[in-house]
Amino acid sequence: MKVAYYSPLPPERSGIADYSALLVPALRRRLDVVALERGHRRPPRGTDVSLYHIGNDPSAHGWIVEALRGWPGVVVLHEYVLHHLVAGLTLGRRDIATYLAAMEREAGLVGRLLGLGVVDGCIPPLWENRPEDFALAGFVLDATEDRGLIVHSHYVEERARAAGYGGPIWRIPHPAWPRPDVAPADLGDGPVIGCLGNLNETKRIPQLLEAFAFVHERHPNARLLLVGAVAPRFDLEGRLERAGLRDGSVLREDHVSEERLWALMSACDACVSLRAPTMGETSGSAIRALSLGKPLVVSDVGWFSELPADAVFKVPVDEHEVGTLAAALETLVADDEVRAAMSRAAREHVEREHDVDHVAELYAAALEEAGGGARVRDDVVGEVAAAAADVGIAPGSPEAEELGALLREARVGD
Repeated sequence: MKVAYYSPLPPERSGIADYSALLVPALRRRLDVVALERGHRRPPRGTDVSLYHIGNDPSAHGWIVEALRGWPGVVVLHEYVLHHLVAGLTLGRRDIATYLAAMEREAGLVGRLLGLGVVDGCIPPLWENRPEDFALAGFVLDATEDRGLIVHSHYVEERARAAGYGGPIWRIPHPAWPRPDVAPADLGDGPVIGCLGNLNETKRIPQLLEAFAFVHERHPNARLLLVGAVAPRFDLEGRLERAGLRDGSVLREDHVSEERLWALMSACDACVSLRAPTMGETSGSAIRALSLGKPLVVSDVGWFSELPADAVFKVPVDEHEVGTLAAALETLVADDEVRAAMSRAAREHVEREHDVDHVAELYAAALEEAGGGARVRDDVVGEVAAAAADVGIAPGSPEAEELGALLREARVGD
């Protein structure tokens, strides 16, 4: 089976590029996968099904959406909220009408009026201050023409159904990277809590700093490791100052190489991956941490809520968030037995659910169904009907009804 594969790819600095670099080799052991170069829209001759990886960055995924709209196929929806993507493909190209239509589809007349307010400069851009309220995923869901949707969580599956998507949905876990043979970085003595990824408000960095300050008062040898680029309007230095964390208790590195990322994460005693509001995304950083057997603290939202309770601490995003987070961090700093138990559970979960070959098998099954499922189902139903007639099972008989029920249960018959 020939698959046209649309995705950002290395050397692009994109989590989805890293994802595809991991998945494609495993998928190629099962299918004929042609990875399209950036900007190449038309599927190659002989393609059975096209696979489109969609995220929220218009610079990385704009060309992929344009290809999808010309040649519908199966969409991998890496996050549900796509407002920034849609704004870039519409308002970014002076296509006001399409943006307003997307807003109206999402929220009726109120949505259209809000869109007009953004266009006229009367209100701030919604993709910056309220993206979770106006996901605009319908812009992409409509373009699939119900060919099929791959998601990583129940959360995104439920939101797609609520938006009226009627095509097949396959829920396939995010693949895990094999544990690399990299020595842990030397971060000195004392327990280290790691937060690795872009640093901004939605990653709950202010709440993390406040919670860690409580922990550091009780455990002065504990350190917090922050790795990643700081969002343009996020004052990290000011936040550290206000939290009283300018005494060497916070270790800081900017964007790092893949090898350095693994070395730093390997040196952590536990990791933190907070998120609110959620855009329906999964976290490659969280998957890496679990694959290393690192106890993990997450926000109790979206995909993160679906992680196993024995491998992660889940922190509700409520008025008690900082206190709950501080208690979780202190437990991980102070209790070796808890860390060991969570580490075992994390490794077992990754091996069971996120193994890349397991994920590739699920992808192959979904793509085979999308590319030839209807034809195969018709052939099976035809053969069953012919066999039933040969043994004297008449249409409408109890035996025929039972056969029909079995076919429907196997997702073959209508």
